[in-house]
Amino acid sequence: MKITVTADERKDNELSAQLTISKEDVNKAIKDTYRTIANRYNFKGFRRGHTPRPVIDSLIGRDAVLADATNQLLNDVEPQMLNELDIVPVEQVSFGKDPKIAKEGEEYDCTVAIPVRPEVELDSYDAPSIQMPPEEATEAEIDQQLDQLMSYHETVESIKEDRGVQKGDIIAADITDKENASDLVGKGKILNTDSSTYSSDFIDGLMGMKKGDTKDISWTTTEKKEDGDVVTKHTATVKLTDIREQVTPELTDEFSKKNFGFDTIKELRDAVKDDIESDKKTSLPSLKEDRLVEKLGERVKLDPIPENYVNQVLNEIAQQFLTQLQRQGLTLDIYLKARGISSDEFMKDLREQADERARQSLALDALAKHLNEDVTEDDIEDEFKRSGAQDIKAQIKTFTDNGQMPAIRESIRREKALKWMVDNAEVNIVDEIAEKDKKDDDDSDKADDSDKADEKAEDAKPADEDDNK
Repeated sequence: MKITVTADERKDNELSAQLTISKEDVNKAIKDTYRTIANRYNFKGFRRGHTPRPVIDSLIGRDAVLADATNQLLNDVEPQMLNELDIVPVEQVSFGKDPKIAKEGEEYDCTVAIPVRPEVELDSYDAPSIQMPPEEATEAEIDQQLDQLMSYHETVESIKEDRGVQKGDIIAADITDKENASDLVGKGKILNTDSSTYSSDFIDGLMGMKKGDTKDISWTTTEKKEDGDVVTKHTATVKLTDIREQVTPELTDEFSKKNFGFDTIKELRDAVKDDIESDKKTSLPSLKEDRLVEKLGERVKLDPIPENYVNQVLNEIAQQFLTQLQRQGLTLDIYLKARGISSDEFMKDLREQADERARQSLALDALAKHLNEDVTEDDIEDEFKRSGAQDIKAQIKTFTDNGQMPAIRESIRREKALKWMVDNAEVNIVDEIAEKDKKDDDDSDKADDSDKADEKAEDAKPADEDDNK
């Protein structure tokens, strides 16, 4: 199709463009529309496909025919127009509220409104600095993997000492419903106090209970609805029958040989080390890219991200996720129930992901523009080769005819910007597992010190009271 299209300046995330279609293409569109109508309907006195134009005009109306021809003309021209402008629209392209009707023997021209993503600026266009774990396996990483392996051999045993329930214990209890607590009812019910399944207030109520104790525990839940929050009070009667803990066996040479097939702990550690390093060869490059893109996204000088673009990304993420579920033979309802997630929580998480990904995509676009990254025909062919296309020229033609080439070029520019960051980023190598373990130990020590201080304060209260009497 022979067209001329020129873009005006962007305004409020919308690009205005002037489109002109040749009169030859207008005539062809009108001719094709008459032919389609003649073949679609049986007009009395005429063979299908041979009804003259005047008859069609008298029965259907010339204005209606020309309106159909105009719609078809604009539908056909849209992919070519987007290709020439090299634009990926965020929403549907508009040819005006009431597009003018094409006329035979005349060019067709109109102003087109194309919703586009914003062009953002970054705080800095330098390659980000990031932290990465080392390529070789560290002792802390090996220890972590061994802890995971040993956890599969844990047993649950009743505690021997006479004490109350503590966080992390597994309890057995007879639970009866006193008010809106039917979900917890059961005899010999097993509960893990570390589980997020239960209300934190209910778990707090279990703390300190001893074997044989009976206690009413109350808590509330809040359900958000359009007409206001609904608060429900729950009360359960809990009779504690046992307190248990997870016991991890000691890792010895004998245990290693019996359960893992390695004669010594050292041989087991060496095997775990090899596995970690093998995994890192494939995982670290992706991790580096993810961290660079995340850092770059934080530099976007725009907040909030336009809702229409976030919604576009949200739809893409949701479609990908639903496709994965279908491949696994699952439905969304089954997935949510299995994980105890409400649909509102799922959508909230999905929207947060979409906002973050939209921000990062805009950041890559801004960096690619700053670097003046260009896309060549060779780049496009290489992209289709990597996708496994058999007939590359045919695939490129299909994408071009459907107006999808701007998205391909956009993806290539982003990849080039990402590669530039990978090549130029400053990387600080850190044993992240060891650092996390140290932080957890420090936090635990602080919590212990705080508990001891609270105990001292409690012990001091009676003495102070006696002194005041």
